[in-house]
Parts: sequence; C-alpha cells; structure tokens
Amino acid sequence: MKTRDRIETTAYAALAERADAIDPALYDRYQVKRGLRDLSGKGVVAGLTNISRIDAFDEEGKPADGKLWYRGYEIHDLVDKYLHTRCGYENLTYLLLFGELPTEQEANEFRELLAKSRELPTNFTRDVIMKAPTKDIMNSMTRSILTLASYDSNAADTSLENVISQCIQLISVFPMLAIYGYHAYNHYENMQSMYIHRPDPALSTAENILRMLRPDSSYTKTEAMALDVALMLHMEHGGGNNSSFTTRVVTSAGSDTYAVIAAAMCSLKGPRHGGANIKVMDMMDDIRENVHDWNDDEEIEAYLKRMLAGETFDHKGLIYGMGHAVYSKSDPREQIFRQYVELLSGEKHREEDMNLYRKVETIAPKVIEGSRKIYKGVAPNVDFYSGFAYDMMGIPRELYTPIFAIARVAGWSAHRIEELSSGSKIIRPAYKSIMQVRQPYGGTDH
Repeated sequence: MKTRDRIETTAYAALAERADAIDPALYDRYQVKRGLRDLSGKGVVAGLTNISRIDAFDEEGKPADGKLWYRGYEIHDLVDKYLHTRCGYENLTYLLLFGELPTEQEANEFRELLAKSRELPTNFTRDVIMKAPTKDIMNSMTRSILTLASYDSNAADTSLENVISQCIQLISVFPMLAIYGYHAYNHYENMQSMYIHRPDPALSTAENILRMLRPDSSYTKTEAMALDVALMLHMEHGGGNNSSFTTRVVTSAGSDTYAVIAAAMCSLKGPRHGGANIKVMDMMDDIRENVHDWNDDEEIEAYLKRMLAGETFDHKGLIYGMGHAVYSKSDPREQIFRQYVELLSGEKHREEDMNLYRKVETIAPKVIEGSRKIYKGVAPNVDFYSGFAYDMMGIPRELYTPIFAIARVAGWSAHRIEELSSGSKIIRPAYKSIMQVRQPYGGTDH
C-alpha cells in the first residue's frame, strides 16, 4: 500500500515552537489550573451529573480508599450482583442509560434489543472496514463511526428518542467495528489468515468479543467472566475524564451522535487516557528483561528507582500503572479486577508473571513516595492489570484501547443523553491571553 511522503517542516516547527512556548511560571502567576486540576488532584467543577461519582477523600479532605458509584450504586455491589449473569455489562448499560437497575424482564428485552441491533449495513465490513486497514484500530473504528452516519437518514436529528436509538446501535456494533478492524489489519498488513465470525445473538458482549476474535470461536468461562468484569469497570468514570468531557463539549455544540462519539474516540486513543495499559505492558516486558531474579525485592526496587530517575525503560521518569488523576489511596476498580486476573493467571499457568506484578504493585508506591512529593497518595490503578489480563486471553495489544472504547461507549452515551436533557449552553471555558500587543505594521518587506 502506497503511503504519502512526509513533507519537510523542520523549519516551520522551530518557528511554531518559538511562537507558542509559554513560560510555566505564568500559569502560577495567573492561577491557571493546568489540566483543569489542582496539585491535590481536585478538578475544576464544569458541570453537574447524576450518572456516576468518584470518592477519593474522606469528609475531612484526607486521602481515603477510592469508591466508584454508578447511578447511586457502588461498583463493588454491582459487580457482585451481576458477575454470574454472563451479561453484567449489558445490565449496567441499561442502568447508565436509564437510571434504574433493570427488572428481569427489562434486562431480557434490552439484551434482545442489543442483539438485534448488532448488525452492520450490507457490505459495510468489505467496503469500509477492510478498505483501508491500519494497525491503529481506534482510527479504523472512528472512520467507521463517521461513515455509519451516511447510512442513517436521521443522522442529524438530536431528539432524545433518536439519540437513544443511535446510541444503542453504536453500543451494539462497537465490538464488530473493533474486531473486524483488527482482522483486516492482521490479514493485509501481517499477512495472516482472514476470518470474519458473525456475532451470536444468544451471547453476551464479552462472549461475542472472544468468539469473533478467535479462529475457532472458543473461550473459557473464566475468560468470559474476567472480560465482562473489565467492561463493567471501564464503562463509566465520572463526567470529568477526558473523553466523557469531550462528549459533553461536542454535544453542547449541537453536533450529531456520530460526530460526538467519534470525538470521544479521538480523545480516548491518546496514550495519556486510553493507552495507559499498553505502556504498563511495555514496562513489564522491560522489567522481565532486566531484572534477573523476579523474587528479589531489592533487585526489583533498585530497578524501579532507576526507572523513576529516567535511567532506563523509556527514560520518562515514570512508573506506569501507578497513581491516578482522581484517586488517592486506592483505585476500587484495580482492587476488584485483581482477583479475576489472579483466576486467569492460574488457568493460563502464568502464576510467575502474576507474582512479579504483585511485587511491583507493592514496591512501586514506596519507591515513588520516597523520591517524589506526593500530595494525595499513590496506588496502582486499573490499567496496571488490564493489559496483563488481555494478554492472558490472547487479545492482541492493538485491541487494548478499542476494548476500553467498547466499554466506555455506554458511559459516553449516558453523558450525551444527560447533556441533551439538562444542558442549555455551549461549553466554552476561558483562556487568558498573554499576547503582547504590537505596533501597526506599516514598514517595508524584511
């Protein structure tokens, strides 16, 4: 496949850098909260939401074990309630969209609706997904989302009824857009065999992901359960995360559902947001290669100190999977997910790897606290284990962030619906200009 040649822009980049560099001290002078957060992790309040809540501090403002709530229910309770139903993700999607836990009849009807909606337009896979295969499956999915708008005669209709219909259809087809996008890339770019399995309407979202991904469509009960839990934990995380906020911003401009979800996808694909678990996997690969005794706490600690000093791995001075923009003492999603990762490690005979993860999980926070000024505590986040879980399921790394998107599209849909129902103004924050006013230009060429 012929690619476009890169045009030479080195000189222009230097000009842009000189023109756009802002003295970091100015942010303190004008009390600008960079990233819309203060040093303790507390964010600037930009809106109200009834969809979810994150607790990271106690009533006195001190760091506390994190809690995550969906529509008034704590995530631990929701996972426990729906763990053995095979369809936890579907039930929590209903909760996020409509504000109440479904009755058994409502849950069955909603699953049937999702199954019926899990169908792409005729020849869409061939004409759109397979047309321009790419390793960047998030880009492939985003292109597919925007193209789906051309198949919708009511694409621009922002009435609540129509938006709910569009959101349900997108939630239903997201696994197909991701998995088929990967198979197209794997066939045309990696020269591997092509197989396209249709989803089974009798299966859950998690089960269908595994079914469509694998040549023989087989999977174990533990794999399906762990993936369903992963989807439940990733599907929503407050209105302030980057992609959900993007959803609200673009919705407030009056854009259609396809444009809104595509914008959220572009936000999520950033390595600072949805790609964190890939960095954890790369980091753990590096640790395996450079730490000779995985059971030696002192050797692990010494190597993590070197990593934090920027002497090894990617030289960024970061230990990935540690800390969170909001949580302080602990991430409840990591605490929940860890036990299912342990189950998988036993089934896949990866106990030695699991032991290394547990050691890094224990040692890394102490290393960070010993060398950095910590304002709110540091603990492993859910991304620390999610990539390892996907690896044990044989899920390729190209699909890690797309699986995040498959989960999070439910939360994006809920935020779009809430913004349409409650918001009345376009979201437009202020930027303070530090531009110097110049004299009118009236001279000769120079």
